[in-house]
Amino acid sequence: MPQSLSHIILHIVFSTKNRAQMINPEDAPRLHAYLATVCREHGCHAYRVGGTADHVHVATTLSRTLTVAKLAETAKVSTSTWMKRLGMEHMDFRWQQGYGAFSISPSHLDALLAYIANQESHHHTATFQEEFRHLLGKYGIAYDERYVWD
Repeated sequence: MPQSLSHIILHIVFSTKNRAQMINPEDAPRLHAYLATVCREHGCHAYRVGGTADHVHVATTLSRTLTVAKLAETAKVSTSTWMKRLGMEHMDFRWQQGYGAFSISPSHLDALLAYIANQESHHHTATFQEEFRHLLGKYGIAYDERYVWD
């Protein structure tokens, strides 16, 4: 085959350091748009970015030339730097070290987009930790509770 082709859809989730409420409602739309731009600049199509004050969800494709780890690292470093440039009140902004990345079928994309769009209402009844445990179970990922929340 003369060329490499792929279509991998990812659901990436990461939280602020110690799940601190560091993303205020005024900055969230710009942060989400910036995250989508970072994805696009690396050859990934960002379908939707959303979240709450302590975490984000990204529905994106994965470029055939990029690893999941590199995309997550680049997104987190770029957005952390960008947030700090918004002003002194954001100088302590940090992302948690880890992330969750889950591959999804194109047939489940619409449900994921709706899920990300409804994060604010979803989190009236569930914490980020509860949500993340649910995602790990949904995607069949075994984990050690001692290491998930460091």
